Amino acid sequence: MTPDPSSTASIPTEADSWQMFDRIAKRYDLLNHLLSFRQDIGMRKRMIRHLPEGDSLALLDLATGTGDVLLQLHRLSGRIGTGVGLDMSSGMLGYGRHKILEAGLENDLHLLRSNAMLIGLREASFDVATISFGIRNVPDVPKALRDIHRVLKPGGRSLVLEFSLPANPFIRWGYLFYFRHILTRIGAWISGDAQAYTYLNTTVEAFPYGDDFVALMKDAGFSHVEAHPLTFGIATLYVGHKD
Repeated sequence: MTPDPSSTASIPTEADSWQMFDRIAKRYDLLNHLLSFRQDIGMRKRMIRHLPEGDSLALLDLATGTGDVLLQLHRLSGRIGTGVGLDMSSGMLGYGRHKILEAGLENDLHLLRSNAMLIGLREASFDVATISFGIRNVPDVPKALRDIHRVLKPGGRSLVLEFSLPANPFIRWGYLFYFRHILTRIGAWISGDAQAYTYLNTTVEAFPYGDDFVALMKDAGFSHVEAHPLTFGIATLYVGHKD
């Protein structure tokens, strides 16, 4: 498949990145699993270990895409009662709703088009809020983190899974080489959208990670913030608590 030449014109900003995700929605799940060597599935499973105590938990998933986090946590944890997924991409949400219907979970899991910086849901209404590989696409990260804190119940947790850079210099070199030269080409070929995978590379390298992101979560009001590097540090799971 030849990428659409018009898609390489310019790299989108965070504010309009949802339009890019509309374009690649059809092949998004395939590319996620393929380009990560299915590591994305295992990384999302790690979130289950950090769910708060209790059953019938209310889950909010931001930048939900096609709903993988909602579906995976509901199916594998057995402790999610209801879930709401928010995303700005109507194309991604359409595929997500189809997956939820196929799983017979339309009464438990719901997808809405909304912005992570202005969630628009009731204060203190969720036990856990997740965002998987999406926080770097938010134009105002501190504002989004504050709103996540607002909608969590006391005792709730925020789980943020995001790309990071490995500390080991050899692994870091190989990781960046793959991101800059291999992932972008394969992603462009399969999706037909070179711009989307150039965007992925540039946002990952520019986004704060490790202690810098922990500081952002603390500034937003979270306590006992922990950073858990995954797969040699190519991604990090951040866990924040609301007192």
